[in-house]
Amino acid sequence: MKLRVVSSKNEIDDLNRNEQMIHLAFRAANTDIFKLLQNCPRIRAIQVPSSYRKTLSKASEMFLAIQGVELIEGDVWGHRKDIDEYYNIDDMIIKRIDRLCASGANSSEVASAVSRETKLSPELVKYLIKQRS
Repeated sequence: MKLRVVSSKNEIDDLNRNEQMIHLAFRAANTDIFKLLQNCPRIRAIQVPSSYRKTLSKASEMFLAIQGVELIEGDVWGHRKDIDEYYNIDDMIIKRIDRLCASGANSSEVASAVSRETKLSPELVKYLIKQRS
């Protein structure tokens, strides 16, 4: 599974229309969110760092909710955009999530365990769990 990392407003115009998961590594304004959804109609999740999440307007949050786009708080630790524009979520992580869910752990326990092991945000792990079920 891939998470497209967007570092600046200027990259929004160059995004593939089929992007489904995006990490915004800049402080997005309402116009940026609107433009992003226009350019990527299939988007299902946007991840933003916690410091940027606190400054996102209520209008943007409501617009994303109306469009069915999930807003996730988290970061992409250790990712270098100059090497690859995508942050890859390894298949082993997905299998680990599936195993923990199959063992009877609830989503919070799975998110906590996988987050500790992989440095993925707990909210992203919960999103992945929801997509798998």
